[in-house]
Amino acid sequence: MLPRMAKQRDTGQAKGAVRVGTASWTDPTLLRSGWYPKGANDAESRLRFYATQFPIVEVDATYYYLPREEQAGLWVDRTPPDFVFNIKAFSLLTGHPTRRKALPEDLLDEVAPEHRDKQRFYVSHLSVDGQAEVWRRFRDALLPLDSAGKLGAVLFQYPEWFTPRRSSREELSAIRGRLPGYQVCVEFRNAAWMAIDRDRTLGLLRDLDLPLVCVDMPQGFRSSLPPVAEATSPALSVVRFHGRDPEAWERKTVAERFRYLYAEKELAEWVPRVDHLAESAREVHVLMNNCHSDDAVTNARPARGPAEQGRCTRGASRSLKHSAPCPQLTSTCVIRTSPCSPSRGSWRCGLTGTPITPSRPTRTRCAAWPPTGWTPC
Repeated sequence: MLPRMAKQRDTGQAKGAVRVGTASWTDPTLLRSGWYPKGANDAESRLRFYATQFPIVEVDATYYYLPREEQAGLWVDRTPPDFVFNIKAFSLLTGHPTRRKALPEDLLDEVAPEHRDKQRFYVSHLSVDGQAEVWRRFRDALLPLDSAGKLGAVLFQYPEWFTPRRSSREELSAIRGRLPGYQVCVEFRNAAWMAIDRDRTLGLLRDLDLPLVCVDMPQGFRSSLPPVAEATSPALSVVRFHGRDPEAWERKTVAERFRYLYAEKELAEWVPRVDHLAESAREVHVLMNNCHSDDAVTNARPARGPAEQGRCTRGASRSLKHSAPCPQLTSTCVIRTSPCSPSRGSWRCGLTGTPITPSRPTRTRCAAWPPTGWTPC
């Protein structure tokens, strides 16, 4: 569904291209889900396979450790010419606490003596020269991607304590000078940016030509931003899906926080919003950050045509309709296989995301697809 959003209506007006992908292709729970085909058991083969399924990926590992130029070069070599990477900014650069082991050893001398023994550093703990060196290394590491035309955007996701005040606005104004020539985008995690200062925030981002990252996320928290779809740069708009489970949102582990499979009707809410963004920006990046098991790749996969429904494709997700009433709703249900083996997959209602147990468990082989009691939509 998502990749076809901008093509719904033909208004005669040129629209931006929509790229849809996920945040990470190496999440441990994704590797265990069976989404990757047999033989894709190393970093190279997994990225090559992922790039046959989606035109974009977000790299979140760069938030935890500074990227390496050699690694970026490998990413270039392992993906098609038109594939792009969005890179999440290193934690130190967005004001987050950064683990001691994530800072290169030769930069530890740039940490103020009173903080040197701590296990986590903030950017203010480094000297001015140390901060400049971190920015330089981050920027230089992305040069292979930029030179190959594969650097989509650098994502600056700011922490909850990054609030709408003068110092924060000055920080935003400095981004382009620190990463000259790179496309960047900005995601806030404090509700005040939109609840209190919405017009001022959007105006500032437009003045700075910084794309706002639109989000779908649990509501009711200090970190919650409403599902606003506003393009603040003619070059790019970005949408990130974080899931909608309020009970999981403030849990400590990433695996718990983003464990959420979007229902079809929830994704449908974003069809007109993405269409609106595509009318104002040359390109729209839609990233599924519900990275638990194969939830993100399932939600990012385009709707299948009639010829594809019911076909057993290794690692694929298929939409099926049960011949008997669905336990939750009479609706489309989704099977996720590992790979092509229903007994190892999980069934979920396509509207509610609720797990469903088939009335008769089956070990149907691919050649006998679909299993008894289930028929293609």
